[in-house]
Amino acid sequence: MNIIICGAGKVGFSISKQLSAQGHSVTVIDQSSEDIKKINDTQDAKGIVGRATLPSVLENAGAEKADMVIAVTRNDETNMIVCQLASSLFNVSKKIARIRTKDFLEGKWGKLYNKSNIPIDVIISPELEVAKSLYRRLEAPGALDNVPFGKNKVKMLEISIEKNCPIKNIPLKKLTEKFPDFKANILGAMRKGKFIYLKKNDQMLEDDNVYVVISSDQLTPILKAFGHEEKISKNVLIIGGGNIGLHLAKMLEENFEDLRIKIIEKNKQRAEEIANELSSSIVINGDALDEEILKEANLEGSETVLALTNDDENNMMACVLAEKTGLKKRTIAIVNKTNYNLLQDSLNIDDLVDPRMTTVSRIMEHVHKGTIGTVYSLLDGEYEFIEAKITEKSELLNKKIRDSNLPEDIRVGAIIRKDQVVIPKSSFTFEKDDLVVFLVKREELKAVENIFSVGVI
Repeated sequence: MNIIICGAGKVGFSISKQLSAQGHSVTVIDQSSEDIKKINDTQDAKGIVGRATLPSVLENAGAEKADMVIAVTRNDETNMIVCQLASSLFNVSKKIARIRTKDFLEGKWGKLYNKSNIPIDVIISPELEVAKSLYRRLEAPGALDNVPFGKNKVKMLEISIEKNCPIKNIPLKKLTEKFPDFKANILGAMRKGKFIYLKKNDQMLEDDNVYVVISSDQLTPILKAFGHEEKISKNVLIIGGGNIGLHLAKMLEENFEDLRIKIIEKNKQRAEEIANELSSSIVINGDALDEEILKEANLEGSETVLALTNDDENNMMACVLAEKTGLKKRTIAIVNKTNYNLLQDSLNIDDLVDPRMTTVSRIMEHVHKGTIGTVYSLLDGEYEFIEAKITEKSELLNKKIRDSNLPEDIRVGAIIRKDQVVIPKSSFTFEKDDLVVFLVKREELKAVENIFSVGVI
């Protein structure tokens, strides 16, 4: 597929890296010669220096033959104009735009986006996507991550195997015997910085981060089996009242009646704005690194602290201060610089969230067409959790798993059949309209497209 990416920032760079690694023909446009040089030097993609809103630049990038345009520049208006030009002048079939400004996203102005006005097929709001991701983490407090599939009937959990985990060092086949009623499938683990698939004779080891596909209605008992009995927090402190903090506070207010939320926002005008938009959250104007402000926000009594400002260092420092109160609490920090992950353990921060990868995962969902649904990327797209539907053209139709000759690097996690979740055994037979949730290595994505007969746009 021929794809043009407008914007070579962190998101554009990551998308280009994943798509070119998957074998797509990728061209990236950006006004920064430095960012384009990085693309040309490190990726199998073509970088062009120029303004993506100029028809001549889009033409030079091959827009006449492009299957998709992904506009992820830093400017909403630029992204909208790029999609308009791609449609009007070059008839590009799919246009994806990153849009941040609230006015462009909500209420009556949302009607802007259609073929008659601004022809954008998919709008990605990074701040909203990150807020949803953080909300899911709070919803499953014993998990490092919590991703819904199949209209939330299935979840993929990332779970840390800690010292007190009662099911570590036990072969997975023994766990199936021990918990016969559980609808859960342990597919793989991050072990000493490397991802490995786990087979039935393998064991989960201390310090592993394992990836488990489960039936959503068994979330609590399955986390308990792993030794995680953390309760949903009643006192949440959000540091940073930007769009992410505001979206998250709104979601929490809407879904948890007895939750006490406090937000620290440094900018006085912004603090007043978000206070007017929220119903029960308390907004405090001040510096989150100021001892008096932290006392006013009752840092010590907070059970979960989320540092969501635009400053990585301040986010990490705020979490360190939260841990120093002596009372056990969950700390989550947004960080844009990937090398800070190396400091996570030494600083005792529970979770570092990279907003770039959340946005990239959402965009990658729309690269495949047809029956491919939710996509969740691991390790910069080296592995992906995917949901896809069995059609009448699928190679898997009416085949048992053991007879399907699935490649080694494709692992089926769960099946949703007529609203029922099934953890399949080798004797399971695929039927039309089954929704399959599986884990796949990047090199097998072409095989996935063939198996599920989805192809590309």
